[in-house]
Amino acid sequence: MNSGNEILNLILLVICIVVFLKLRSVLGRRTGSERPPYDPYSAPEAKDEAQDNGNVIPLPGSRSKPEADIDAQTTEPASVRRVKGVEPGSAMAQQLTELALADRTFEPANFLEGAQMAYEMIVTGFAAGDKSALKPLLAKEVFQSFEGVIDARNDRNEKVDMVFVGLKKAEFVKALAADRRARVTVRFVSEQTSCTKNADGVVIEGDPVTVRDVTDVWTFEREISARDPNWQLIATSGA
Repeated sequence: MNSGNEILNLILLVICIVVFLKLRSVLGRRTGSERPPYDPYSAPEAKDEAQDNGNVIPLPGSRSKPEADIDAQTTEPASVRRVKGVEPGSAMAQQLTELALADRTFEPANFLEGAQMAYEMIVTGFAAGDKSALKPLLAKEVFQSFEGVIDARNDRNEKVDMVFVGLKKAEFVKALAADRRARVTVRFVSEQTSCTKNADGVVIEGDPVTVRDVTDVWTFEREISARDPNWQLIATSGA
């Protein structure tokens, strides 16, 4: 009788051991490196936040950092204060501020950059006699004046050889808004070589080799209410 109980107990012990090993292999063991349970109300982990920060798109009207160019000590727009050569609080700064307030599309630094490009295009276009390139950049009266010179030159079979070496300086001289028009005057100082040759290729004026400084004072204008943001040259003069 006792031997029978011992055999039964041994069988039950073996079954228990087999069941324990089976459960252990299926469920596994905790190693201490498992992720903690997810808490939907907890703050994001610092690591996840750092990884996602580069993909964050600020909502309209939000600022990721304060505007560094806002100065509470002056009423001048930041766009005016950033213009090289224009002293804050100067008469020129005041003129640019008034124009920027009257014409919301006017950004002084961008205008000056565009004016420099236009200056080179007009100077080289005039020397080459390229009226089609000049026409959209010039006001009607200025274009007619340029056209007259080009036509007279062609009638004499003369040719201008000009090399635009570079622009040394471009600075604001005057800016104003009146009668719904914006008007800006700029002084340009450029380096050029230029000469005029006759039909035989003989130099009759100028010097094809010597680089000289050329100073021009040009005035540009646009209608403030016009959808076209482009400016036209309305007046030219020397230094």
